[in-house]
Amino acid sequence: MSATSSAGVPHPYLHRSAGRASVPGPDRSASGRARPSEARFYPSHDEEQLRPGGPNGPTGPGGPGGAGGPGRRGPRPRWGRIALVAGVAVLVLALLGSVGAWLYARNLNSDLARTDPFAEITGGRPAKTVDGALNILLVGSDSRDPDAPVDTKSQWRADTIIVMHIPADHQEAYLVSIPRDLYVPIPESAGADCGSGSRAKINAAFAFGGLPLAVRTVECFTDVRIDHVMAIDFGGFKEVTDALGGVDLKVERTITSIHKPYRTFTKGTNHMDGAEALDWIRQRKQFPDGDFARMRHQQEFLRALMDKAASTGTLANPKKLNDFLKSVTAAVTVDQSFSVTDMALQFRNLRGQNLTFVTSPNSGSDTINGESVVVSDREKALAMYQAMSADKMADWVKANPPKSNDGG
Repeated sequence: MSATSSAGVPHPYLHRSAGRASVPGPDRSASGRARPSEARFYPSHDEEQLRPGGPNGPTGPGGPGGAGGPGRRGPRPRWGRIALVAGVAVLVLALLGSVGAWLYARNLNSDLARTDPFAEITGGRPAKTVDGALNILLVGSDSRDPDAPVDTKSQWRADTIIVMHIPADHQEAYLVSIPRDLYVPIPESAGADCGSGSRAKINAAFAFGGLPLAVRTVECFTDVRIDHVMAIDFGGFKEVTDALGGVDLKVERTITSIHKPYRTFTKGTNHMDGAEALDWIRQRKQFPDGDFARMRHQQEFLRALMDKAASTGTLANPKKLNDFLKSVTAAVTVDQSFSVTDMALQFRNLRGQNLTFVTSPNSGSDTINGESVVVSDREKALAMYQAMSADKMADWVKANPPKSNDGG
């Protein structure tokens, strides 16, 4: 499918029931503990700014993305703990299997920063169709304002958007990466109807309205009910990776980083510390498939990090395990009902080999209103997200095996 104008693009919503209204919930702010500030690796990055609508549009001073939002409370969320929090951090606690570990998990649970991304979207949400199955929205971001709150409009943009589906048997996980440039309608607010607002790249939803609008946008686009949310910032996975002693990642072609200190990544398997891995998974311009290569590298990193965290070398080393778990809980912001102890039991069987990574079906890049965007493959995406809602992702993946692409 191709498109040349916003008017010529089929409606990106995949499936919605007609006539469902949204009821704004009470205004709630994030809460959490204070944390010392730390240096960012890359205070700015090379992504283009979205400012549809001019100075009074969604990101202008008169729009919802402008200045004047409430000040940040609690810690700044940080990226790279995506699969960790979703599986590894809780997995290792379950593997320990002792009362002491359970009490330790309770302490970790109390250390997590919390927000309420669902408060404003109490009405018009997709129905929960399968008991026991879980859908977790993982939002990785690179903030231009270190003090920007994650639960309100801000200068944050989502560089990583993943819907993690855990089937009811909790024996595996499917991680669906949504391209950040996917062109979708973004509702006017988290409490607004799905048909309101205007079209933009999906990563703009975080900037326009924080986590609540990001959740609303993803639910409108997929018609999949989100059960939990985790927000993480790109620069933060360095400490997690270093706590594990680094990870081994495959480099499919020799490249030079576009970021200082301009590292050279040599083709083959490379052992990377946190700073090197952070640099590697942010590269895109040196690859024929651009941002899709970056998504692929992020997926490979998550798998490697999960396997390393669940390895004997980590589980048998109390200091390494403690450093790892502390770095994870210090880095993420989760929803109010997220429980480390509950997740530990539910995810105890997850390993890297139990993860299936999928990219939301799309027709590739196109230019719409002068912007380079990714256009959703409406029919294939509809089928996949319907399979997710029905907890039949295994059948969908069997019929649509992920394509191998080394970007070389």
